[in-house]
Amino acid sequence: MSMGKLPMPRNMVTRIKISHIPDLSVENSLSLFEAAVSAGFPSPAADYEQDRLDLNRHLVKNPAATFFVTVTGDSMIGAGIHDGDLLVVDRSIEPRDKNIIIAVLDGELTVKRIWLRRGKITLVPENESYFAHEITNDNEFEVWGVVTNVIHKL
Repeated sequence: MSMGKLPMPRNMVTRIKISHIPDLSVENSLSLFEAAVSAGFPSPAADYEQDRLDLNRHLVKNPAATFFVTVTGDSMIGAGIHDGDLLVVDRSIEPRDKNIIIAVLDGELTVKRIWLRRGKITLVPENESYFAHEITNDNEFEVWGVVTNVIHKL
């Protein structure tokens, strides 16, 4: 991974494909079980049903400022973000050094780790096949939000 003012080629950018706004009017609760799940032989978990689990309560801290995006590309695989993953993004969080953010970079949405060092902003991928991009006055740049959760299929 190199640092510097090199432009990020369009085919080297992990982009955002689709955005969604959480619908909190619908209860999206699942059963929550008190017992641990065994990786060996199954146990009758229904005997331990404790409560209902609403994923919105766990994933969405500020509904008015939260949206979901789908990732296309592999520049963030080292952070556990894969092609097709769904990201939960909160626009109310002020980005801090090393946060993973959604940003507009020269007219395109991208997901990267932000480094804030010595008054400079650098967008850093989490894949050694890609390189970091230092933001300059020549770039159109805006942070859209901080990624708070990643949802992906196994």
